[in-house]
Formats: sequence, structure tokens, C-alpha cells
Amino acid sequence: MNSRNPAASLATSDRGLAVLDRASRPLYDAARDTRRRSGHEPLESVHPLGVPLDRHREWYRYHHLFRDLLGAELERREPELIRRLQVGAAAWCEANGLPELAIDHAQAAGDADRVARLVESLAFPAYASGRAQTARRWFLWFDEQGLIERYPLIAVQGAFLQVLAGQPEDIERWVAAAERGLAARALARSSAMEPWAALLRALLCRDGVDQMRADAKAAVAGLAPGSPWSATALLLEGVADVLTGEADRADPVLAHAAEVATHIGALPAASAALAQRALIAIARHDWIEADALAERALEIARAGQLNDYEMSPLLHAVAARTAVHRGDVRRAQDHLVRAAQLRPRLTAALPYRAVQVLLELVRAHLALTDVAGARTLLREARSILHQRPDLGTLPAQAAQLQSKLDTARESTTSVGTLSGAELRLLPLLSTHLTFREIGERLCLSHHTVKCQALSVYRKLGVSSRGQAIQRVQQTGLPGT
Repeated sequence: MNSRNPAASLATSDRGLAVLDRASRPLYDAARDTRRRSGHEPLESVHPLGVPLDRHREWYRYHHLFRDLLGAELERREPELIRRLQVGAAAWCEANGLPELAIDHAQAAGDADRVARLVESLAFPAYASGRAQTARRWFLWFDEQGLIERYPLIAVQGAFLQVLAGQPEDIERWVAAAERGLAARALARSSAMEPWAALLRALLCRDGVDQMRADAKAAVAGLAPGSPWSATALLLEGVADVLTGEADRADPVLAHAAEVATHIGALPAASAALAQRALIAIARHDWIEADALAERALEIARAGQLNDYEMSPLLHAVAARTAVHRGDVRRAQDHLVRAAQLRPRLTAALPYRAVQVLLELVRAHLALTDVAGARTLLREARSILHQRPDLGTLPAQAAQLQSKLDTARESTTSVGTLSGAELRLLPLLSTHLTFREIGERLCLSHHTVKCQALSVYRKLGVSSRGQAIQRVQQTGLPGT
């Protein structure tokens, strides 16, 4: 039969290739599931269909049609073997310094324990190096498999990533799963998760700023030496001090957080700590120091490709303020446009950061005499404060800014006046989609989309969709 069916013959001799996207000779041997190993000669001498991926001819890739052919034949003839092949490939990759490839094979094998062990150690480095989407894909697998609560640390890290990567839509579900998993561990008298529970509480700040500081300190003390999360814990401790108006205490903590974060490669924490220090410098009227700190924070974010991360709106808000102060209006407006692009991510999920950013944007818009834009931003800040009022000095700052705006003269319309919902609508206005189709994408009614579009036209001083697109293109806002 094999002479008439080449696929069957291949599936018998080279079945391991059915589970490999790319292969080296040792990995090929490990995945073949045979006791006999073929030696160390190049893979092409054993299997001529491989295309070398490097000049040393160590790694090869096979055409996906060939791999699919093998996989289909293997599924038909020996379906029970597929998992064993994936497990073998995962074990070899993990043992040979290819942990991310090991995750792929372990997921395909359904080896949840191995996936959890690897993701727990790899998620933060991936996130911190600008690959948040890679880490999110790993966590999504646990969600799809219904395994979030089975692994509390995975649940905690997944909740962190939803917040820190600026993806608020699934935060509450992940946080609830993390809390249930942590509660189960607490009942089992497991203390290993206590620093993680404290870190999550500090990040979310649901019990006020004083408790945020206490939780952050507990996380700093309880995390293992050298933990990649230590810089985040230090950052949160410093932020709590900033929020309570204790700048003299906050600044050295934040400086230490930035140093630790830089040392371990936690670039988001490093840039956020520098931005917080820049806010302290602004409050002290040390604009030269503030400008230097803001520029360093932006450089780190650019180097790490962190443009869409949670701390990015704060970086642009601070940079806008320093640019306004030195009279660089164009640069200030550039930063305000970038902050506007990211404004839909400023939600009550991370209330102190959202309100901090919005208040700094209010100050920047006021400095540029954009009173209308400042009013819109302050309304958003006060809305979040209404939900989460225990945020240290932020409510008082909002009240002071409201007093200024109450006596300020109204300005012309600007992009700063657009609401978060209207900013989400902008990228779709430049498409061929009708308002009804846009509503289907945004889960909104046709009437709601039309009302939001008319509001956009009014705020931009235009009268049609085409004019709105042209106006937005001139300002550099997203998606057009």
C-alpha cells in the first residue's frame, strides 16, 4: 500500500515532521518518536525536502503543504501518536534553550502544566521587551481552555497584562479569576502567592491610596530576590507616595525603581518611573530636570517599542507640559495628539493613572488656551473620580482645575474636545463602512453612531464626513 501512497510511507518514517514548523536534526530525531537516533549528519541527508534556514545548515523549514499532508495522514492512521510527538518536541525545546517554541508544542499537546511553568517565567520578559501581544496570546490559551483558575499565578499575571498593556476589555474577568484562585490558595495555607496578591491589589488600588502603598511594600518585601516584578512593586510604592503628596519620599523610591527596572530590562516600569519623577520635578518648578526625565522616559519607550503600552499616555502628557513650558508649541501639540490617540485606554480599571494623565492633559490644554479641550478632559477625569474617589490628592487637583475653568474664556473647538467614544469612532469614519456597519463593529446602534459622528463634526467645526476625515488627517489623529 505504501508504494501506492507516498504520504503513508512518509507518515511512517517522518511522522515527527507533521508537528514541526521548523526542525533541527536533534529536534527531528526527538520528534520522530523512535529509539534509534540517526546521528549528527545534516538533516537534508536524512530528509531532502527541508530548506535550510541558516548558513550552518542547522535549522530547516518544510513547506506547509508537505507538513499538512503528513499531519492528515498521521491523524488518519495514528491519531493517538500526535500528542506524544508534541510532548517530545516540547521537552526537547525546553531542555535546549528554546522555551517559546516549547510553549507552542506543549499547547498543541495540551500539556497545561508545562505551558504554565514556561509562561510564568517568560510572560514578563516578553511584555517588558515590547512583545505584549505574544504574552497575551499565551494567556489567551489558558482562557480558551478554561484553565485560568487552575493556575493562580497565571491568572494574576494575565490580569496584570490586561491592565499594563492597555487592554481593559477583559480585565474584570481576569481579576475575578485571579482573586478566586488566590482565595483557594489561601484556604490551603499557601503563602507563596501572598506577594502576588498584594501586587495585584496595589496595581488596581481598589481600597485607596494608603492601602495601595501598604500592598506595594508587602509585594516588595515578599517577592523573591531578583524577581522581574520587583521593579513594578517599587514603582507602585512610589506612585502611592506621589498620590498622597509626599514627593520627598516618592522621588528616591521612583529613582530606585527606574534603576532596578533598567537593570532587569523592565522597560515599561523604567519609563513610567521616570515620568512620575518628571511630574515631581514639574511640581517643584524644576523644568530643566523635568524635561530631561521626560525625554529619557520617551527614549526608553521608543527603544522598547512600547508606544501602545499603558504608561504611554502619561509619557506624552508630561512631555507636552515640558514642551509648552519651553515654548515649543508644535512639539507640545504632537504629544497631545499622541495622547489623544491613547485616551480610550484611560479607564477606571487603573483609576489613578487615568486621572493623573487626564489632569496633566488639562493643564497642557489650558497652557495652550484650549479651554474647550480642557473642559472635556476634566469631565472625563471627574467621571472616574466619581467612581473611585479615594485617590489621594487627585480629587483636590481636579477641583482646583475646575475653578480655573469656571472663570476661563471658551476657546475654539479642537481635537481635545473629542470624547473617548468619539475617538474610537474616528478610525472607522475614513473607511467605506456605513454608519450601520460601523455600529455592528462597535456593538452600537445606528442611531448612536450617527449622533457620535454629528458630535465629531460639530467639535471639529466641519459639516460632513469627508470634511471630518480631512480635518483629522491634518491633525494627525489615528486611523485616517
